[in-house]
Amino acid sequence: MSELEEALQEMASEGLINVNNGTVQLTEQGLKLGKEWKSLLLKKEPILEVVAGLVDGSITALVVILSAFIAAFTSALSPTQTVFAAFLTLSAVAITNFSSFLLGGITEDLADIHTLQTLMNFSLSDIPDKKERAKSLLVVKKLFTLLSKEIHRSNVYAAITCGTTTFVTGCIPIITYLLLSSPLGIFLSLTMVGVIVGIFLVRYRSKKTRVNWKTTLVETIGIVVIATVASLLLGIMA
Repeated sequence: MSELEEALQEMASEGLINVNNGTVQLTEQGLKLGKEWKSLLLKKEPILEVVAGLVDGSITALVVILSAFIAAFTSALSPTQTVFAAFLTLSAVAITNFSSFLLGGITEDLADIHTLQTLMNFSLSDIPDKKERAKSLLVVKKLFTLLSKEIHRSNVYAAITCGTTTFVTGCIPIITYLLLSSPLGIFLSLTMVGVIVGIFLVRYRSKKTRVNWKTTLVETIGIVVIATVASLLLGIMA
């Protein structure tokens, strides 16, 4: 029995594949496990990017809205200047997130891939047969070349996701505040931020981490409040 047949037999015994008349088909468990590995290696599910976008967009919206509200009583900014400053700030945060996730993600993932490839090459070096060892190393090299291309593609997607999420999350409450009169505008805009943080962000984090939503709610609100207060204090001091 060849090594391939042994591997297929072992996978079939574990319920990962079905082998019928030379045809190999993944089972439901095999498909699920494959998706998990794909998500782990290629980071297909942008969990970090969505969370970062929701958090940064919410904090930026809070800081911009509260700063604009305070500035209305202390300065003579025109509506045009207020709108320009608000969207300039939000755009800067969104673009920064996009750039950070693109460059940082590619750098980190490629470093991890090179480490994994080194470990696999070291493991394959124990194969006694020179021809089989050379074939195995060549397969690993081609595999990681393909994986590197997929990682670049997934990081571009992740960066776009984070930047877009940040801009949209901050844009909706800011537009609401700018379009409506002061008491109603600030009430509705802050309510929107509360809904984004308290429902969408907390529910998403709770679902992905499998942690009770109450614990996630306290943790999330605490971080957002601290970051917002710190930003406002730094702005006042400046």
